[in-house]
Amino acid sequence: MVQIKDIVNQLQLDVYSGEEFLERDVVSSEISRPGLELTGYFNYYPDDRIQVFGKKEITFTEKMTSLEKDIIFKKLCTSKTPCFVVARGLEVPTELVEITRQKGIPIISSTIHTSRLSGIISNFLESQLAERVSIHGVLVEVYGLGVLIQGNSGIGKSETGLELIKKGHRLIADDRVDIYKQDERTVIGEAPAILEHLMEIRGVGIIDIMNLFGASSVRRKSQISLVVNLQDWSNDNQFDRLGSATETISLANVPVPRITIPVSTGRNVATIIEVAAMNFRAKTMGYDATKKFEENLAQLIETNSSQEGE
Repeated sequence: MVQIKDIVNQLQLDVYSGEEFLERDVVSSEISRPGLELTGYFNYYPDDRIQVFGKKEITFTEKMTSLEKDIIFKKLCTSKTPCFVVARGLEVPTELVEITRQKGIPIISSTIHTSRLSGIISNFLESQLAERVSIHGVLVEVYGLGVLIQGNSGIGKSETGLELIKKGHRLIADDRVDIYKQDERTVIGEAPAILEHLMEIRGVGIIDIMNLFGASSVRRKSQISLVVNLQDWSNDNQFDRLGSATETISLANVPVPRITIPVSTGRNVATIIEVAAMNFRAKTMGYDATKKFEENLAQLIETNSSQEGE
């Protein structure tokens, strides 16, 4: 559950009035700008949303009489209304301040422009109110990419994550990763509060990554851009050698690219994951080494065929 005080503290907003009412709950991530409502049209008024006043709304109220403001503002203030937010450092109507105090609703203010402020609040609420699912794995940020390492128990996920951290990359979560859908193409992963900054290394126990490696070695959350599946090496298993096979896994109903890396004695899995992350970034930028190899191979075959024909 998110309360108004969480929004004020996390986004560093100012409380204009009603500081004693900041424990009101917010149940919707959507934001409302009461335009039609100011004209008296309340048929579809979303009273459970945060109500944002920008320059247009404030300018419109300045043309209203005190009685009109009193009538409209009382309708805007319901038992479900979380709070009012006034952007751009604009002056809040006196009538709104009085009525919100009577109804127990806080007013928040900010100097940020209206559209940007609405986006900031909406993004924060979406991340906080989104349904979370816990999955098993180690989430590490490698070269700016969120890489989720998965595999059978005991295969060395945490040890590989630790090696990556020693190489200068950052830990997001170990063992259990809470994920949620940010939008249709983005899934975010973070650590549960009880496991934040902690790793379990068999034979050593629980270690605090931030305490051992510093604040730059951890991050609170990250988009999951790539999933690396660690699998025991076996001659019976077929592994992709060219990188041409495309595989995805669904996380929170979002498709995420996945590669499988065989694990055997002598293979430096952490280094391989680093290279996989760099190769993935290169592909997203338009360069595909596999296609380059296939083009070179096709050109070689064509050259040999021409020479044989001569």
